[in-house]
Amino acid sequence: MCGRFSSTFSFREIKVRWNLYGDLEIAPRYNIAPSQQVPVIVKTERGNEAKPMKWGLVPSWAPDPSIGNRMINARAETLLDKPSFKQLVSTRRCVIPADGFYEWRREGNRKIPVWIHLKTREPFAFAGLWDEWRDFKSGNVLSTFTIITTDPNALVRRIHNRMPVIYDRAMGRQWLEHQFGSSAMALDFALRPWPSEYMEEWDVSTLVNAPENDTPECVRPLPIGRTGQLPLV
Repeated sequence: MCGRFSSTFSFREIKVRWNLYGDLEIAPRYNIAPSQQVPVIVKTERGNEAKPMKWGLVPSWAPDPSIGNRMINARAETLLDKPSFKQLVSTRRCVIPADGFYEWRREGNRKIPVWIHLKTREPFAFAGLWDEWRDFKSGNVLSTFTIITTDPNALVRRIHNRMPVIYDRAMGRQWLEHQFGSSAMALDFALRPWPSEYMEEWDVSTLVNAPENDTPECVRPLPIGRTGQLPLV
C-alpha cells in the first residue's frame, strides 16, 4: 500500500524533467494524503501535461464519488482482472510526480514512520491510472487517480509488503506512451519494483501521522536514537 507521499519540488523542475506542456501553480508538498489534489501527468494531443486530480480513483460508472476512498491503490498483479482498472490500462495511464513516500515500521507496540526516497533525492514518478466522473446533476467533472503498487524490493520489504511502482523519466514516458492493451506479460515487465540499491530510507517525526502537518519537518531524519511514538492500533 502507498498511503502518503511527498513532492517537495517546484513545477518548473518537473516541467523541464518531463517536458510538460503548459503551466500549473503548485507548492512543495511534504505530506500528501488520500482525497487531496495533486498534479498528475497524462498524455494529451498537445503532449504530456500536468493536470490537478484528486487521489482516490472514482470510475466513470460509479454511482457516487465515495468509492474513491477505497481506491487509492491498485495492485499491479490484478489490473487486468478488475473492471475498475482493465479499461484504464489501455486508455488512461498516468504518472504522479513525487520524491518520496511514507510507510510505518512496526517496532514492538509502536509504528515508526519512515520516509523512503531515491539516494539522489531526485524527483521520480509513480505509475498510476486515472478517470473522470461526471455529476449529472451539477455537470461538474471530477478527475481522480490511483497509484499502482507491486511487490516490495529488498529495502521496502523490511518495512511493508507492498510498494508503489516507481519510474524515472524514460520509464515514465514509456508508461504514458506505450500501447499495453491486454498483455499481462508486458504489464508484468512494466510494473516491477524499483531496484533497492538506488533507494534509501530514514525514520521521521510522527508529525507525518496527521495530514494537516505539511512542512519540511515531515521528511527530516530523526536524530540517532530517537523513534516515532505512535501506538499500534
